[in-house]
Amino acid sequence: MQDSGPDIYFKKRIPYICKGQHFNFDVGHTIFSSYQVDEGTDLLLRTLDAEAPRAILDLGCGCGVIGIVLAKRFPESQVFLVDKDLLAVRYTRHNCALNNASNTQVIGSVGLEQAPCGPYDLIVSNIPAKIGDAAIEQEFILAPLERLRPGGDYWFVVVSGLNHLIPRIGTRNQLRLKAVKKRSGHTVYHVRNPGMGL
Repeated sequence: MQDSGPDIYFKKRIPYICKGQHFNFDVGHTIFSSYQVDEGTDLLLRTLDAEAPRAILDLGCGCGVIGIVLAKRFPESQVFLVDKDLLAVRYTRHNCALNNASNTQVIGSVGLEQAPCGPYDLIVSNIPAKIGDAAIEQEFILAPLERLRPGGDYWFVVVSGLNHLIPRIGTRNQLRLKAVKKRSGHTVYHVRNPGMGL
């Protein structure tokens, strides 16, 4: 694969620096955030605090930015990146190779259907805003929490337009959701699996 990209869908190569590490991400025309690394993704990566997770899941990985950055930050971990868009899966696999992120596995999956069961020490997601409230609650909040090991962490970012919804989901399901950081129209949330119920 050359700088011209992996296939005919190629749009551009995006350079990215996070915590002193340099990355390149090739993106296709129809993949989420194909102009630059999304501001929500960047905010999540700069906010997330984790200690040497063994198993990481990137849910809705797009072109792979979050999972690949974490794979390089935690080289002893195994990172699973899943997305329902098969073109995104193709580009994520390509970007894993491009960034020498060998401790990764990329899987096409609607939600968590095809993802390994876990349990995971860390789950991350830039939650898509346009899939509907019910899908956000079930597929991107409750289902991931069921895959966390006791003491495991779920970090996710949403556009600020969802800030009315996320706290309601937390209250309705008795989750210890915390809004950690807000910037540029995005909010990063964190919830931990305490081990005895969520």
